[in-house]
Amino acid sequence: MKEIRSLISGLILSGIALALVSTADAQTVNQGVAMVIRIKGAARCKVAGVWYPLKVGAALNPGTLIQTELTKGSYVDIIFGETNTPMPNFTASTLAYQPNAEQNVVRIWEDSALGIDKLTSIQTGSDVVTETQLDLQRGHIFGKVKKMSAASRYEVKIPNGVAGIRGTVYELYALGLIRVLVGSAVMSFVGPDGQVRTQVVMGLQQYDARTGELTPLPPPLLPGMEHTAHELQVAPPVSPTPIVAPPSINYVSPTVGQRPPG
Repeated sequence: MKEIRSLISGLILSGIALALVSTADAQTVNQGVAMVIRIKGAARCKVAGVWYPLKVGAALNPGTLIQTELTKGSYVDIIFGETNTPMPNFTASTLAYQPNAEQNVVRIWEDSALGIDKLTSIQTGSDVVTETQLDLQRGHIFGKVKKMSAASRYEVKIPNGVAGIRGTVYELYALGLIRVLVGSAVMSFVGPDGQVRTQVVMGLQQYDARTGELTPLPPPLLPGMEHTAHELQVAPPVSPTPIVAPPSINYVSPTVGQRPPG
């Protein structure tokens, strides 16, 4: 795990960490939240060691773990709030919410577990420096990331590595596969031999860290990825429900991180 921690601290371009530190000294760090905007199937979240059923409209702070059920096609859509992009107000009985171009959106697919580790933003004159750290412990996610300032960071940990995302439409599997539809990403992965491998993945490419293969996206996958990317920007009417007492339900299969990508 020491190798993975070192990857996270040094993944993006050199000088980013210094920029963040110097900026934080002069500016106030604003803590962000993740808002659940859509759920298909069932899902739950773990807060302070307690499991709760997840509902649309829930605001999730860093430190929360989200799990989705096993049923194929189930998912949870979340957006990340920042100081310059107010979160939706789920106070009416029925709402339709459409994420805008300034908000990062993630779909957590079935049989997945995603931790929200860090969501911060700092206003630095004309720029907003953001830091997003997610922890994909199993399964896979699909995300749309807005164009960020040069000093901003968006990282997703996986069990044996980390992906750095830059202004990207991407799909990431915990087992080490990343697909990029638009933009670019950097995947750093600790192989079975303990060696660290780093690969830049551009739009219309995929990289499988298990085999070290960088290949074009298979054409049959493109329509599905484009459809999901479009769907993430449109949310149907929802009825918000507060988090209540935890149920006795197991959402996670006994085989961790071994579901093959499809």
